Amino acid sequence: MRHSPRYLMDDPDEVRRLVERHPWATFVTATSQGLVASHYPILLDDSAPDLTILSHFGRPDDELHELGQHQVLVIVQGPHDYVSPSWYAPGEVIPTWNHVTAHLYGTPVLLGEEENFGVLARLTDQFEQHHPHGRALADDEARARRVAKGTVGLRMRVDRFDARAKLSQDKPPATRDNVAAHLAATNPALADEMRRRRDPDA
Repeated sequence: MRHSPRYLMDDPDEVRRLVERHPWATFVTATSQGLVASHYPILLDDSAPDLTILSHFGRPDDELHELGQHQVLVIVQGPHDYVSPSWYAPGEVIPTWNHVTAHLYGTPVLLGEEENFGVLARLTDQFEQHHPHGRALADDEARARRVAKGTVGLRMRVDRFDARAKLSQDKPPATRDNVAAHLAATNPALADEMRRRRDPDA
């Protein structure tokens, strides 16, 4: 990502917050056959002392990525949207795009069958908790375990990350407030991030 110091997000806790709120990630690997990209949900490994994520790949994606043999780039995309110059002072004509994004780098470690099933169960529980009458893999564990054999679990300690929160920090406070007000109707998550950067205690 472009190096703009005012947009840097260097706090690991902010990256954890981004992962928690936006768990659908893009995995990119430079393999012996070229670049490969896949998309899977990720979770934080709360038992790890460092920033660590958990996920799974459907077979044969694990082989396509040569999983465990190379460093992987995991892209986490938070709220983002187009910003019109019409929301700026009169005479401004240059638009932009506000976003919150993190690039996570590390080499995945493959999980055993039992640990992989545990990650799949946790993933399911996390997303099902928001649904009335949500279901769990334990409801039909025998079938769930058969399906789980088609996946490969992974744990990835994040060796380094490159994260940005580009939220109109280069504009005067009144302009930032106006941009956030316009976004509030169509992209409230991005507007909330702008307000939060203005007031970290919000």
